[in-house]
Amino acid sequence: MSRALRLGIFIAATLAIFAAGLFWIGSGQLRFTETYRLNADFQNVAGLTPGASVRVGGLHEGVVHRIVLPTRPDQKVRVEMDLRGATHSVIKKDSIATIETEGLIGDEYVEITFGSVDAAAVKNGDTIGSAPPLQISDVVKKADNLLDSAQGMMQNVDLTADNLKSISSKLNSGQGSAGALINSRALYNHINDAAANLQEDTEAMKHNFLLRGFFKNRGYEDSTELKRNAIAELPSGTPEKLFSYRAAKLFDKADSAKLKDGKALEDAGKFLESNAFRLAVVAAYSDMKGDSGQDTQLDQARAAVARDYLVQHFKIDDTHVKTIGMGKSSDAPDGGALQVLVYSPAKSTR
Repeated sequence: MSRALRLGIFIAATLAIFAAGLFWIGSGQLRFTETYRLNADFQNVAGLTPGASVRVGGLHEGVVHRIVLPTRPDQKVRVEMDLRGATHSVIKKDSIATIETEGLIGDEYVEITFGSVDAAAVKNGDTIGSAPPLQISDVVKKADNLLDSAQGMMQNVDLTADNLKSISSKLNSGQGSAGALINSRALYNHINDAAANLQEDTEAMKHNFLLRGFFKNRGYEDSTELKRNAIAELPSGTPEKLFSYRAAKLFDKADSAKLKDGKALEDAGKFLESNAFRLAVVAAYSDMKGDSGQDTQLDQARAAVARDYLVQHFKIDDTHVKTIGMGKSSDAPDGGALQVLVYSPAKSTR
């Protein structure tokens, strides 16, 4: 084989390897694929960079074209993405873009959810909804707070144990009024009977038509749980957004607070997840039938259950989500109603 032929083969092989590498890199950046562009706006892109992967259903189906800083403080950061044309069949107007991380310290990428079947198709240049990214610093901060709380609880437990030992010693020796009362056999029998009656009343309450579902399915130990996030009255002013639902479609029975179709609340959850808000109130209303006291308690329970679903299934600041049981309302449909009222953030003044 001549020297010139060997040189020609080497040059041809080098060019072929170069072309293959160029094609491989270009494929990853969608240079040789039909694409269309989508936008998503975020308050914080959490370290996302141009060229990052865009995934649909967990598959690499696009890249981040560029990231545009807003021109005003009240605007968001815009992420422009190039997607393969084949994704048109699953990405719809109600799809949501989120920024995720590979593991704990891996690269950031954009994940786009499938849209609903009945939603409108997206077009080139459209902007879809977004959800705020989960910051590792926030996770660490919450973990630190939990550890601090646990340490405080252990100190309280130790202190309580010491106090109980001291009290028990005094009671056993008959010191003080309590010690004297305990050593009275007649009073002991009376207190024992009262405790038994109280236990019977508690068991009866657990079998009440409303609380039965909570004790069995929701894990509430008493009605005070229903008021943990309750407010006394609705805020003044008009809400920015109002979502209304018939209670008969959300809950499985007319006298129950157990959710039958929690997914019906997803339009409210997605709105709260992708929009800033000052306060969101889950309000439940009863129709004009039945006992007013039981209806108010049922409304409190339904509002609490609906709130739990929203904060557990969507990335929402739960400190800004409250509940209220409104009781009877002449405007409520048969079986009652549930509303999610969203109040916009307070505007800053200069």
